[in-house]
Amino acid sequence: MKPITSDVFHIGINDRKIDLFEGQYSVPHGMAYNSYVIVDEKVAVLDTADGAFRDEWLTEVDAALNGRHPDYLIVQHMEPDHSANIGAFLLRYPEVTVVGNAKTFAMLEAFFGKGAGEHRLVVKDGDTLPLGRHTLTFVFAPMVHWPEVMVTYDSADKILFSADGFGKFGTLDADEPWEHEARRYYIGIVGKYGAQVQSLLKKAAALDIAMICPLHGPVLTEDLGKYLNLYDLWSSYRPEEEGVTIAYASVYGHTRVAAEYLAEKLAEEGEKNVALFDLSRADMAEAVASAFRYPKLVLASVTYNADVFPPMHAYLHALVERGFRARTVGLIENGSWAPTAAKVMRAALEGCKDLTFCETVVTVRSSLTDENRATLDALAKESINNSEFKMKN
Repeated sequence: MKPITSDVFHIGINDRKIDLFEGQYSVPHGMAYNSYVIVDEKVAVLDTADGAFRDEWLTEVDAALNGRHPDYLIVQHMEPDHSANIGAFLLRYPEVTVVGNAKTFAMLEAFFGKGAGEHRLVVKDGDTLPLGRHTLTFVFAPMVHWPEVMVTYDSADKILFSADGFGKFGTLDADEPWEHEARRYYIGIVGKYGAQVQSLLKKAAALDIAMICPLHGPVLTEDLGKYLNLYDLWSSYRPEEEGVTIAYASVYGHTRVAAEYLAEKLAEEGEKNVALFDLSRADMAEAVASAFRYPKLVLASVTYNADVFPPMHAYLHALVERGFRARTVGLIENGSWAPTAAKVMRAALEGCKDLTFCETVVTVRSSLTDENRATLDALAKESINNSEFKMKN
């Protein structure tokens, strides 16, 4: 329990045992689950925490309450890593009023049974809740990234309680750049819903925000323009900076050799940022996030059963699912007798918007040849000379 203003408290739970968040995202530095307590004439608790930390969370909340009884439990997001302790909280404080929207309560009953939350306050977008010095305004954020999500603005201390927005992987004391794990978190979990995030950012632009309090990761108090700008870039599918992602799927190493050769050539040509991923071994979320970070992507795959190697198939699916768009894409294929991977990869991305495919397509037949190297040189030059990102920025 940590005070972040004179009467607003941050309840941050560090989960250092978790290895996969949502069963799929590697979290080597663990995960944080946040909730908040506002102690005013009326007392409000915002969200709970993961069920594995029920007792720790209740103890921390009791410390923040300091003998007071909560008047409201505000539920911004019903995903279990934030809502799992609602039942335990209601058992301890049966008179508390649960605050949520209509979709919140439908999910509340789905998780906790009919009649869960006897005392309810159903709010609409833009409704306010006075606590005393603090007045809370509820701003709906549907599909960021569940349909019931809302964020809460406190006009007294100019705090935006942002639900899963502006969250990141990692515990609160993880020593790492915010944007690295926030990017991986955003692209992996929220990335499909860029239009909805843009809508929320427009609403947030009308608010005077001095502090952002997310449900994962640290409370943000300085240089808020940096975080808002990154969210604007990510949710509008614009690249952050110049660079190339090379993602390859290789069986016996020959496709890997081609990808590594291209990476070296790009560096020689002056490309400062070249990210190389072996899709059979790399963290998939990291490789996906990199494709959104940079304006250029090169895909390299062996032909496998007249398709692509399964890790490449998974990568392509992840890109499409998250709305991959507005990038330049280069293709490298390998096949000992009937190379078709380039055709398959291009077809997989057909539904993506505003993609430009490099004219140079590299076809390797088993191992790399001098002719292949010359074609890879041409692909490197074509990629370097692509000025679309510079023109747009």
